Amino acid sequence: MFNPDRLSLARRRRGLTQIGLASALGVARLTVYRYESGQVDPPEHVLDKCAAVLKFPVSFFCGPTIEEPNPQSASFRGLTEMTARERDAALAGGALGFLLDDWVNERFRFPEPNIPDLSGEEPEVAARLLRQELAIGDRPIKSMVRLLEAIGVRVFSLAEETRSVDAFSLWRRGGPYVFLNTFKTTERSRYDAAHELGHLALHKHGGPAGRKAEEEANQFASAFLMPEADVTATCRRISNVQQILSCKGRWGVAAVALNFRLHKLDCISPWLYRQFAIQLTKLGFRTAEPGGLAPEKSAIWQQVFDSLRAEGKSKHKIAEEVDLPAFEIENLLFQLANWMTLDGGGTGSGKARGQLRLIENE
Repeated sequence: MFNPDRLSLARRRRGLTQIGLASALGVARLTVYRYESGQVDPPEHVLDKCAAVLKFPVSFFCGPTIEEPNPQSASFRGLTEMTARERDAALAGGALGFLLDDWVNERFRFPEPNIPDLSGEEPEVAARLLRQELAIGDRPIKSMVRLLEAIGVRVFSLAEETRSVDAFSLWRRGGPYVFLNTFKTTERSRYDAAHELGHLALHKHGGPAGRKAEEEANQFASAFLMPEADVTATCRRISNVQQILSCKGRWGVAAVALNFRLHKLDCISPWLYRQFAIQLTKLGFRTAEPGGLAPEKSAIWQQVFDSLRAEGKSKHKIAEEVDLPAFEIENLLFQLANWMTLDGGGTGSGKARGQLRLIENE
């Protein structure tokens, strides 16, 4: 049976208003409102057109209502910069992530969440405490995505082609979720991941909201990625911007982020900080990261796809079972599914094996 909630979700995922969808369908806006409110079901030929316009299979519109992220419980980085339409599209992407996640959870056992509740701690202190909890000391973090997965965070990617949507996180059914926009540079995405980890650890039970919460998450991310002891030991005498460009790769951060961290730790004077900021902007590091890092990949989702492929499930078969277009699965899972065909080979290293287990094999 037709589910009006799914039509609304698909429309928002494509960034369309009811007026925009009505125009594409060649009907009145009131007609779309009646479809989405459940007053009337669209005729079969209109439903076919909805599927074509919104790029979802017809079967998608006939499933049960999908749980959606609560806008009030989702911590968005850069919320003030995004439009309501961009926010709704990202949240709709989160709902599709939940749908896929529930399907996978029926088949695999994932690592249990291991994020201590650090609410009430100062962000810098919280970052040190979490590093101690994870036994990583002051060492640079090689992959933020894999670190999050190792502590039980379900990490999804969002292919939002806008600079206004960075990332968001939330707790769902006792589990932590992070959604990262892969449209950003890897350095920015790593910072976003650390920022969202800060929200998960510092604001699990609410607490500061708005700008205050964002400032705390930013402070946490900076301290977590660039530990004070390691930064001060490595960057003892910084006198020119080239030294910042040489050092930033150690922590996998943007040049402007390292410049700001050095300023906060009093490793450079306020005057040098301003001069470096001007020079970095001229060199293009304010909006990009020339010569930056390769994108981070998921270890958990790679193993999931390796296991599913061994069962004979292609990405198109999985898409059919969850009633999603294959490209949405690719967008949610760091493009790992784009190689997944029955006649193609996997690229997984199997490093996550032992953390992830097939439920039916237990």
